[in-house]
Amino acid sequence: MGVEGGMKCVKYLLFFFNFIFWICGLALIVVGVVVQVRLNKSLMISDTSSSAVPILLIVVGVVIFFIAFFGCCGAWKENYCMVTMFAILLTLIIIVEIAAVITGYVFRNKISKVVQDSLSDMVTKYNTTSEVRKSLDEIQKSWKCCGVNSSADWIGFRSDQNSVPDSCCVNITTNCGIGHMKDSAIVNQQGCAVALEKILKDNIQWVIVAALIIAFLQIMGIVFACMLMRGIRSGYEVM
Repeated sequence: MGVEGGMKCVKYLLFFFNFIFWICGLALIVVGVVVQVRLNKSLMISDTSSSAVPILLIVVGVVIFFIAFFGCCGAWKENYCMVTMFAILLTLIIIVEIAAVITGYVFRNKISKVVQDSLSDMVTKYNTTSEVRKSLDEIQKSWKCCGVNSSADWIGFRSDQNSVPDSCCVNITTNCGIGHMKDSAIVNQQGCAVALEKILKDNIQWVIVAALIIAFLQIMGIVFACMLMRGIRSGYEVM
């Protein structure tokens, strides 16, 4: 059997694509973990449906991570069964990724309600739960915002009904928020909901774009896998 230059090229291309998939799987795991931590710790989101996208990303990332390693071995050893199984599993992964994109798009429309409900819950629990207080203070400091929709959301913070947490202040000092709820020179007046909605929407858009790019690369991987399968089955020597 003669050496087939085309099949040899396909073999190394498939190996290269699998290495890219391995990197993509690792990236999906990292992105999924970061989004999950931000949603459930920084925002204290209690709506379990909001975790669907990051959890799905982590699961897909782990599966891709191992399938890519499996595909590399199959391509390098020219094992027909391994390459065939790789192509089948990769097809299933693409279907799951399409589901993830759809889920992300649907969740994108729920962001406003989830953020509003979560921030409102955090404001309510601010004086009773230290973990919530720490998280909300960090949000207000980081994004220069105050309350859910405005500083007026803190009307029940103190008995004077004119005070806000110090983390709402433009320049944070001890007791800077006492008696200055409506003073824009001292207290940030913009609510945190708008800023956080924009951040989350931007993150989800990037996740959707990344998923589509990875799906395209995986389709190319399936094409190369099928070509290599055909070459191996025909008895070509690709080494």
